[in-house]
Amino acid sequence: MIEFSVREMMVAAGLSIGFGLGAVARWSQFCTFGAIAEALLAGDRRGIRSWALAIAVAIALTQSLDFLGLIDLKRSIYLSSGFDWAGAILGGLCFGFGMALVGTCGYGSLVRLGGGDLKALIVMLVLAVAAYMTLHGPLAMPRVFLAAATRMDLPLLGSQGIPAVLAYHLGLSERMMQPIFATLSVAALLTFCFRDSRFRAAHLMVFGGVATGLLIAAGWATTGILGADEFEPAKLQSLTFVTPVGDSLMYIMTSSGSHLDFGIASVFGVVLGASSVSLLKGEFTVESFDSERQTLRHIFGAALMGFGGVTALGCTIGQGLSGMSTLSLSAPLALGAIVLGAALGLNLLLIGRRRRVTG
Repeated sequence: MIEFSVREMMVAAGLSIGFGLGAVARWSQFCTFGAIAEALLAGDRRGIRSWALAIAVAIALTQSLDFLGLIDLKRSIYLSSGFDWAGAILGGLCFGFGMALVGTCGYGSLVRLGGGDLKALIVMLVLAVAAYMTLHGPLAMPRVFLAAATRMDLPLLGSQGIPAVLAYHLGLSERMMQPIFATLSVAALLTFCFRDSRFRAAHLMVFGGVATGLLIAAGWATTGILGADEFEPAKLQSLTFVTPVGDSLMYIMTSSGSHLDFGIASVFGVVLGASSVSLLKGEFTVESFDSERQTLRHIFGAALMGFGGVTALGCTIGQGLSGMSTLSLSAPLALGAIVLGAALGLNLLLIGRRRRVTG
């Protein structure tokens, strides 16, 4: 009987879950930035509702796994006892603004790359370099200084989970508060999603939200259950697409000095999944930049996303879905900052276009 190591299982799972996420995004047009842009510019909130549905599904399943003791979310980066509120805000604003300049997030760029978009390839390369500069390079020092100067330590709570904070202030046990808060959160999100008849009729959007939320929970289950090895434990994580993109670039360049893991495999999986669906639907088209202005805008936006994603501990998928599913304090803060940054970026682009037209 063939036995697989934990590392091999994590790579296989990351590739499979990433493939599913890329295929779902390409098939259902699930796009976080597209949802924000449609809501702000056209008043169409169906994309936002699809995103909220993904969050609801991810919270319900992830919190159930944790409550049943199958995984321990306090091992994740999102529930550390250090609440880096300034990093979440600054990083989120930078990521959102950069996302507007590029026209999609890191995850969306991988999906576009799978469809033949060469602009996305440049975006991913720049994002990867910027992420590594922020993790280990010249931008690491100001990031660490900001975190050290503004971090709120919550040692009495043991984590920055919202149920833990509420339980502490209300004099209840976290064990009691967790299912109550998770249930209320999921109920509120589902009400927001399905009270709109147009969204209920958009079956592909509903599918995209449900499938994406399932895949986020699958990431937690894979690394938390299959990866719970006594001698070779895997890092507890789910899907995110900033640091793993940087790790993927490093692996491609120096595979002898690094190794495949869940995050890197998920990056390759998204591209393969999106590519498969785009070929199946006959949508694979090689595209490139139209002008120098567009090229510079994409490069600058990708750099902001790389810096912002690392500083905020995640992107629209990392904090917006994986982080939200842990019910951490930093996730809604980072997500709100990302949306605000995207709105500011969109307004700036619209003002610039009006000036070029009228000029």
